[in-house]
Amino acid sequence: MVSILIVEDDITYGMMLKTWLGKKGFSVTSASSIARAQKTLETEQIDLILSDLRLPDKDGIDLLKWLGTQNIEIPFIMMTSYADIQSAVQAMKLGACDYVAKPVNPDELLKKIKESLSQSSVHPKQTIYRAPTDHLSEPNRPSVAAQQTMYSGKGNPPRKEESDSPSDSDYLEGESDAAKQLYNYVKLVAPTNMSVLINGASGTGKEYVAHRIHQLSKRSKKPFIAIDCGAVPKDLAASEFFGHIKGSFTGALTDKTGALVAADGGTVFLDEIGNLSYEIQIQLLRAIQERKVRPIGSNHEINVDIRLVTATNENLEQAIEKGNFREDLYHRINEFTLQMPSLKERRDDILLFANFFLDQANLELNKQIVGFDMPASNALLKYAWPGNLRQMKNIIRRATLLATDKFITLNELSEIQTNSILDNSDMLLRNEETEKNQILEALQHTGNNKSRAAKLLGIDRKTLYNKLKLYEIEL
Repeated sequence: MVSILIVEDDITYGMMLKTWLGKKGFSVTSASSIARAQKTLETEQIDLILSDLRLPDKDGIDLLKWLGTQNIEIPFIMMTSYADIQSAVQAMKLGACDYVAKPVNPDELLKKIKESLSQSSVHPKQTIYRAPTDHLSEPNRPSVAAQQTMYSGKGNPPRKEESDSPSDSDYLEGESDAAKQLYNYVKLVAPTNMSVLINGASGTGKEYVAHRIHQLSKRSKKPFIAIDCGAVPKDLAASEFFGHIKGSFTGALTDKTGALVAADGGTVFLDEIGNLSYEIQIQLLRAIQERKVRPIGSNHEINVDIRLVTATNENLEQAIEKGNFREDLYHRINEFTLQMPSLKERRDDILLFANFFLDQANLELNKQIVGFDMPASNALLKYAWPGNLRQMKNIIRRATLLATDKFITLNELSEIQTNSILDNSDMLLRNEETEKNQILEALQHTGNNKSRAAKLLGIDRKTLYNKLKLYEIEL
């Protein structure tokens, strides 16, 4: 049995992770500090470490350094918040094989654990390959960001625990008029070769739609590769997209295949494309126009045949006006636009999704909750769902875990009860002129709690952090 050490000072959170991983067949030990983790590593056989970055005595970086001094080679996954992305990059330099953003997505975490353990078994004498950041030295393999949603197209789509790419088995399209219209458009555009831009708030299911377009296209038997543009550090973006050759820069120990080449014949999905730097936008535009890619350090171009599907929750036209996004690239990626309806715009689907997520949670948590009682159902229908489907899935999972009877009640849905103000709130972001004031108002309303403020504003935390930086709001 594979043994995992969780290093986490939040006892409740650590216990939830320990319980969940235990149900997945792992032997799990926990430590609340670096000192205790070191004692555990000296006395017990550990196959993988899952460590928080911020800990009471030191931090995860110090634990990584200690492992190096002790010549202990164990796959190491760092848990970090979006604000600590640079620290995660530092961890990669020190030998961490991956990092995962908090709050942790269980399916993503399980996939990363399997990848890390697999890498360890492939190179038993060199448990972790070392590179500047983000797996640059892995030969002929798309990086982690690209792999997160890659589907080879052979056979059935992978199960959720094997890939973050959504499939028919783990998504519900819905029966509301808004849902029917959306997926009618998907069926119309999928067989074409048009570039598709998916507009919609976070958590509305943009990646599923992108994957569905690929599945219904003539490219379905070729790769589907997705990249979260907001998660790729600027200095790694060119390598991520176009690849590099050995020795082209410090840390490029082997050749690397870029995502556009890896997806040849298939579909590339670029999520949050508005986060790309201006320089990468120019290079991407050239690759799309000429259908050629030149890896970093190479004198040779590689012909590529890809279909581009992109997504954003930003207003790209406003970004063009501000000079942050190229207009010519915008027209290239926007041959056909799909607008994702928010969950509150598809009320007829709310209880369908709630029961769908309940079925998933029952399976994951080994529970047998039958459904929702009437007050709980009414509360689900009345809530504004600013975080859309992603928020609902998390709330239903939590409620399923807490439920002690056959039905979920209002007691298990305390989060949407305490935030019921959202249903009548006028604080959702609407235009650039009022954003700053709305953000300040939301922060004041929540006592500078960024997570709750993001929910009030109808955006995710990553977007809120970007807005805080944009408007130079310091807390």
